[in-house]
Amino acid sequence: MSADDWLADTRTSYDTVADSYLDFTREALAKTPLLRGVLAMFAEAAREVGGPVADVGCGPGLITSHLHGLGLDVFGVDLSPRMVEIARRHHPDLRFQVGSMTDLDLADGSVGGVLAFYSVIHVPDAEVPTVFAHFHRVLRPGGVVMVGFHVGDRERLKTEGYGGHPMSVRVHRRPVERVTGWLRDAGFTIEAQVLVGPDEEVPGGMLIARTKS
Repeated sequence: MSADDWLADTRTSYDTVADSYLDFTREALAKTPLLRGVLAMFAEAAREVGGPVADVGCGPGLITSHLHGLGLDVFGVDLSPRMVEIARRHHPDLRFQVGSMTDLDLADGSVGGVLAFYSVIHVPDAEVPTVFAHFHRVLRPGGVVMVGFHVGDRERLKTEGYGGHPMSVRVHRRPVERVTGWLRDAGFTIEAQVLVGPDEEVPGGMLIARTKS
């Protein structure tokens, strides 16, 4: 599958489920104090760097808004125009734009932090190094990135989701070591690693990494 194919499928899928996805995720952070704690770690590190923070793959803007509440100058980027439309409507005080993490339309060294909260799970393995290279490019010296992902070693085709709507996206579960290796290859130093729900069927991985000062 070409880059254009999987990007188009991902965009169409999330345009289709955007409204029901908002309903599905609305209370997610309220029910998961551990995730709020990891996001607070990231927010503190990003505040120390200074500058705006990009929430890449922001969806309907729930995490973007949460980070704003933690004192960050944060904006959201998402592949799905419908997701961006919803985010703008529900969070009119924040900035949101349509864009792809595979060709991130941000200036070099323009942000102090990048969050990719479970947004790389649909990116094919061959494209992840490009994505992480873009994250490194747009960060200031000493800037921080946080990546959340499904832990495992398999992929599946998701054909239905969030209210039974049709989707066509590959969902990747990856070993922590693979993701840390990609980050190091892109020039990052790993600062924190958290495994969420290690006894669950699909644990969550959280990595915080930093560029050189």
